This record gives sequence, C-alpha cells and structure tokens, in this order.
Amino acid sequence: MNIIIITGGSKGIGKALAEKYVQENYKVYSLSRSIVDLKNVTQVSVDLSDIKATHNTFKMLLDELKKLEISSITLVNNAGRLGNITNLENIPSEDIAKSIQLNTTSPLILSSLFIEATQQLTCKKQIISISSGAAIKPYEGWSVYCTSKAAIDMMTKTIAAEQNELEHGVKCNAIYPGVVDTNMQTHIRSTDEKDFKNLQRFVNLKENDQLYTSEYVAETIFTIDTQSKLKNGDIVDIREF
Repeated sequence: MNIIIITGGSKGIGKALAEKYVQENYKVYSLSRSIVDLKNVTQVSVDLSDIKATHNTFKMLLDELKKLEISSITLVNNAGRLGNITNLENIPSEDIAKSIQLNTTSPLILSSLFIEATQQLTCKKQIISISSGAAIKPYEGWSVYCTSKAAIDMMTKTIAAEQNELEHGVKCNAIYPGVVDTNMQTHIRSTDEKDFKNLQRFVNLKENDQLYTSEYVAETIFTIDTQSKLKNGDIVDIREF
C-alpha cells in the first residue's frame, strides 16, 4: 500500500495533492482543521498551530499505520499561513508565534515523529515540504513568512544529511510551487500597498493570468515524486521542470 499524509489537505495545493494521489490509488490522509468534501481521503481534524494536539493526533495516526502493509510512505508538510502582512514592528507577538508554529515548528514535530515511527521500514520513505521562493528572497512585509520558509529549507537539508548516514533513511526534499492561485494570493492582493511594496507584482500576475493552478502544481509534484527526479536534500522550484 502506498500511503501519503498531507497537512492542510482541505484547500489549495494540499487539496489538489490529496485528489491527485487518490486518483493514483494512494491511501491518502489529510491533517487540517477543516473537514471538506474529499472522496476517498481519510481526513483527520487537528489544529496544527496547537503543539500538543499536533503531537498527539499524529502519533495516534502513525500508530494506526503501523498495522498496515506499507510499500511506500510520504509526509507532505504543506499547511502554512502568511500571517499579518506589514513591517515586523507592526505585527502582534501572537501572530508571529502562530505563523512560526504552523509554518516551522509543526513541520519539525511531524517530521521527527514520522522518522521515528518509520525507522523499521525498508520501503520508500520521504518527507516533501512545500517551501517558497520567499525562503531566499526577502519581501518587505513578509518577515515572518520568509523566515519560516528559510527554516523549512534548512530543516530539509539537515534531515537529509542525518538520514543519508542510515541504510534505510528517509528522503527529504522541499519544493517551491511558484505563485499559485489560492486563498493566500487573494489575501496578498487585498493588502494595502503601504504594508506590502510588492503588491502590484502579484496583482499583475493575477490580471495577466500568470498564476499556476493548484491542480498543475499537484500534477508536477506527483511527477517529480514518482519519477524520482530528486536527490536527498534537493530543494527545487517547479518552474525548473
């Protein structure tokens, strides 16, 4: 059985990934706050910005999966939030903490639990994290988001270095999905230009029909994954494929 666990599988890229992998006969699990209409996807309701709930819920799921005959297993760290778009000094402490928790701390916790739970498996095991070009390009108004995505890239490289030493280690990669037509983009375009100087670029991308669809991104990630196009630790932009 091929298993994939996707965080934030109720909307955007996560939902498109869930639908794509179901079509390809994977056993798909979605971890997100919302339960939506997703056929043949096992949806687990959890607030990934709550550390204890994240740990306990994922641990329970992994314990259940140990009973199955697994031929491959993948964790996709997809859930994330942009948070308040404005200069850092204008962002409330609670909003900073919530973004870092969801974008960075939860992926670290989930990855840790995933690696520990799958240690005895000799099949294909991997972690794919949805990162962003914001990990390497600073955007004024996105200080927290950029920081959290840079952390995801370093998490990817470090896990890969650790797991490379092992005979049946976990493969770890990060993918930049490009600019995708999701709720996050709607949020960006509704920002005041005084809080986000790059606003017009994103408005233009929408107006010129230059945004990727979530479905296109999911198709591309599936191809990258199943055709083994990446070495352990690779961080890639889907525009390269």
